[in-house]
Amino acid sequence: MGEAELNRSSSELIIHSVFYFYGEAASPELSIKIADDISQCWNEPQAIIHLKHQDYRIRFQIEGIYAPDLDPEKVWYNDQPRLNYFRVEEYITGNISFVDQIGCNTGYFKLANLLQTPTTAAHEYGHTLGLVHPKNLDIRGGGIPCIMHPRGTIVDPPFQYSPTALPGQDGGTLDPKYRKVLPVDIEALKLHKLDFNQQGMATVGEFSSMYHEKHVPE
Repeated sequence: MGEAELNRSSSELIIHSVFYFYGEAASPELSIKIADDISQCWNEPQAIIHLKHQDYRIRFQIEGIYAPDLDPEKVWYNDQPRLNYFRVEEYITGNISFVDQIGCNTGYFKLANLLQTPTTAAHEYGHTLGLVHPKNLDIRGGGIPCIMHPRGTIVDPPFQYSPTALPGQDGGTLDPKYRKVLPVDIEALKLHKLDFNQQGMATVGEFSSMYHEKHVPE
């Protein structure tokens, strides 16, 4: 989730998102790294949008804050759209990071997913802004996978875990380290449809406001 700012003086459309990270695997260093990963992935396209007779460069301003003593009530009653809350743990039920809904401000990260590739956090961030997985999960011949393609997508050999593996077999699906934020991802945000107030601010996504307790193996 984020708060969009239409800055006419700098000709920028800035998406502000602040992430609070809690849980036993969270740390100050990891919080900064996750924010940097999201920022680098989403700012890489250097996208331009035309709004109100003016061109604006889209910029994602991401901040990561370590919050080991996060009060659940801060999550439940938050009304600031730029604030997001994610638990980080080594173990997670289902063995995969997730967000609580499409367009949200809460979720749960598996540490190994985050350390495997910087695209994990960037992919989940896309979900918080309202993006879903593409319908076509066999994109052979389509080149670089977009950031919203999930694990298991069938891709061209250079983007597989193993370039020599048969498509769809062990090692023959998308290695998430190769996916990137592409223009199609930026277009899917439909930022031109945002309802900006008189101060030039608008909300991207919705409040889910769920505080997560630690998952424990059964």
